[in-house]
Amino acid sequence: MPSTAKKDQNIPPSALALLPLGIFLALFIGVGTYLTMQGVDFAFYQLPAPVAALPAVVVAILLSKEKLNKAIEQFIRGVGHSDIIAMCMIYLLAGAFASVAKASGGVDATVNLGLALIPASMILPGLFVISAFIATAMGTSMGTIAAVAPVALGIAQASGMDVALTAGVVLSGAMFGDNLSIISDTTIAATRSQGCQMKDKFRENVKIAIPAAIAAIVLFTFNSSVTQLPETSPIEWLKVMPYITILVLAVSGVNVFVVLSVGILLAGGVGLTSVADYSLTNFGKDIYGGFGNMQEIFLLSMLIGGISELMRQQGGLAFLTQSISRVINVFSSKHKASENLRASEFGIAGLVSLTNFCTANNTVAIIVSGGVARELADENGVTPRRSASLLDIFSCVIQGVLPYGAQALLLGSVFELSPLDVVAHSYYCFFLAIAAIIAIVMKHPSRKLANA
Repeated sequence: MPSTAKKDQNIPPSALALLPLGIFLALFIGVGTYLTMQGVDFAFYQLPAPVAALPAVVVAILLSKEKLNKAIEQFIRGVGHSDIIAMCMIYLLAGAFASVAKASGGVDATVNLGLALIPASMILPGLFVISAFIATAMGTSMGTIAAVAPVALGIAQASGMDVALTAGVVLSGAMFGDNLSIISDTTIAATRSQGCQMKDKFRENVKIAIPAAIAAIVLFTFNSSVTQLPETSPIEWLKVMPYITILVLAVSGVNVFVVLSVGILLAGGVGLTSVADYSLTNFGKDIYGGFGNMQEIFLLSMLIGGISELMRQQGGLAFLTQSISRVINVFSSKHKASENLRASEFGIAGLVSLTNFCTANNTVAIIVSGGVARELADENGVTPRRSASLLDIFSCVIQGVLPYGAQALLLGSVFELSPLDVVAHSYYCFFLAIAAIIAIVMKHPSRKLANA
């Protein structure tokens, strides 16, 4: 969203204004924790996040000192903010592309392509690369895990490899793609909330992610054993083409709406020409089905946008930014620009990490903390692409090591493992955290000023 730092200077900070956010987190975490203790599967996903946000909306309106109609207008202004609407439209297009590409056989073709290109002695790093590519192309770690996990489990069982390590490899690759993909909801939320271009965030992000990925691949290579891979079918390049096309277009800097629209048309064309009984009616239903898959995050983004605007008007964001700034000043005892810059980047990383621990959802964490992160970045000279990159990286790091996160729970279910065993082998996420911390510590202030 656009910077509101100047507007907020005249708004007195108020801790009470943060109560709606606390209510949302308390409901979301409380219900998830209770259901976890009851042994319910996917406990943190039983209460839809938009429903948990509704009581927070009511409280935020009641806390307003404005008349009821004025408070509702402020809420609607936040819901209808241009960045929120743009974010939601991108969600819809991304969901449509993923749905149509899957229906046209793109996911299966991509898995088959990866298996056909992997040498038997490189099975673990190969599975990492396959998972990473599919997640980058699809924009979803959960979709990637659902597609790759059964294949990976079969390979592990047939070859006698460590099943827990294999699950960790799939999780690592899925989180790599989730972090970097231009159609990932985390990327969309991070870039729109910080006001930067996706290509700029990608270029900032990749400098940190690639070293971590290389370290993970080296580790997986040393732990990989020679095995006989399952037979693969002939490579279907036509079905893989939509994925490759959107990656090339995105990295080239083409507008994301154009990229996703081209991807939908290409995937639909592939389905119409190569899949039996796939008609224009099926194409339309798959697009609409993709819209439906994004319903939860679509609604949550709008509701959080409205709550954030009310909290801003009531001084909540000013209070939170002021509190984090005080912590930054404590660590930046000499008040040098370089120290403030590093401290603010650590503040952004800590903010989204803590939120992710609470919500067990990396996209929700970015949406909730994005407004405060931008205020913090504006005040301390962090570039939008840098703050967007940090939000996405640390939310994916935490999501990849949470035993109660959806990714670990799904892999634990497929591999019949404890989620703790799965996240214990999520080595890429550990390497990504280390690489990001090094990048913050080593960053020189003059580089920021030159890139601003």
